[in-house]
Amino acid sequence: MADDKKQLEAITPMEEDFAQWYTDVVKKAELTDYTSVKGCMVIRPAGYAIWELIRNQLDAAFKETGVQNVYLPMFIPESLLQKEKDHVEGFAPEVAWVTQGGLEPLQEKMCVRPTSETLFCDYYANTVHSYRDLPQVCNQWCSVVRWEKTTRPFLRSREFLWQEGHTAHATAEEAQERTEQMLNVYADFCENVLAIPVIKGRKSEKEKFAGAIATYTIEALMHDGKALQSGTSHNFGDGFAKAFNIQYTSKDNKLEYVHQTSWGMTTRLIGAVIMVHGDNSGLVLPPKVAPTQVVIVPIQQKKEGVLDKAFELKDQLKAFRVKVDDSEKSPGWKFAEHEMRGVPLRLEIGPRDIEAGKAVIVRRDNGEKTEISLDNLEATIGEMLDRIQKEMLERARAHREAHTYTATNYEEFVKIINEKPGFVKAMWCGDQACEDKVKEDTTATSRCMPFEQESISETCVCCGKPAKALMYWGKAY
Repeated sequence: MADDKKQLEAITPMEEDFAQWYTDVVKKAELTDYTSVKGCMVIRPAGYAIWELIRNQLDAAFKETGVQNVYLPMFIPESLLQKEKDHVEGFAPEVAWVTQGGLEPLQEKMCVRPTSETLFCDYYANTVHSYRDLPQVCNQWCSVVRWEKTTRPFLRSREFLWQEGHTAHATAEEAQERTEQMLNVYADFCENVLAIPVIKGRKSEKEKFAGAIATYTIEALMHDGKALQSGTSHNFGDGFAKAFNIQYTSKDNKLEYVHQTSWGMTTRLIGAVIMVHGDNSGLVLPPKVAPTQVVIVPIQQKKEGVLDKAFELKDQLKAFRVKVDDSEKSPGWKFAEHEMRGVPLRLEIGPRDIEAGKAVIVRRDNGEKTEISLDNLEATIGEMLDRIQKEMLERARAHREAHTYTATNYEEFVKIINEKPGFVKAMWCGDQACEDKVKEDTTATSRCMPFEQESISETCVCCGKPAKALMYWGKAY
């Protein structure tokens, strides 16, 4: 059995070094690989299969709200990027520039898209003319490039995959409604599909997206107590419309500026799944995003009828993503390997099981092993996968609640931040100077002002002035 566990030996225990544990899991589970392109990663088949399941389910949720997919160029002329001052200043340090095409220098340099607001504005300026052309509710699945100095697989890389939604509306009310609607889509997706509970709220002025009038976020808590911004939705108002002259003729025959939104999620969601659910044996995947939901491991597979039965069971389970591991590896090796890959259920079937009309089923999330009847197998597996999905969310929520603290004065706040990883709820006056002081003293940042506000004190935890809002604070990826 020791030999069967060799592939686990390289995993650093998360209690010893969480960052190294994460890197070990990503590498050993074959989700990504290094590449000769510095700061970029190869997403291997096992990792990309998870992304496909995320993308497909998220895309279906978008389309239920009327979203249409489009695709825009990956290059943005400098003059176009410069049209919105706050936006270009926000992204300037991360922009990659193209200055030559073939053997000739370009007349105007172009950036490789760090995000596509300016391109969508250019598109809407050419296609929106009348109130009849609104709303425009578009999304694109693509990659973007941001020249990050420090990279980590899925969490931060110079090129990453994402979706970016961009909408245009006739009124400010419609834009605000869409902004909040998409944030709710993200929150529901994280909780119901990824089994990750999130806090929904508004970012501070300091932390909002460059060029937006308001940014809304969902914040998740990782196993190590750090926060991860897992999705954002921005209300742009009419600022971009004025910069790009996106006007339409209203029903009253007046020229009006559109109101816009933007919203996005990225491959960092895979990193979130790893860091919320994983353990020292590797991945623990929620069934809804597990490329293989059930692995069938035949025991004594060379004995007559065992493999045939394994594939027969696979055929019975066509409603699920099922794999039969008929490799020549030992059963112990297979068990360890599929634990590493996070397969939610392992079904073991051998000669005695076949004779008894039973199988052994093992849950990846808690290691629970039970005997089940081969009668009504599909219903039994379906119920077990549903239970795993639900209980993974419950455990993640319990972990977050156990690592969410309250502070009413600065001494208490700093002590908690430094000694107890997690979220800290504290009141805030709304002044950026307090945000800056907190970051300087603790490296923690404001995460969001939750929609569900509560008053735990009348004064700001930092300066003692009258408080304006409850803020979640924490150290973050």
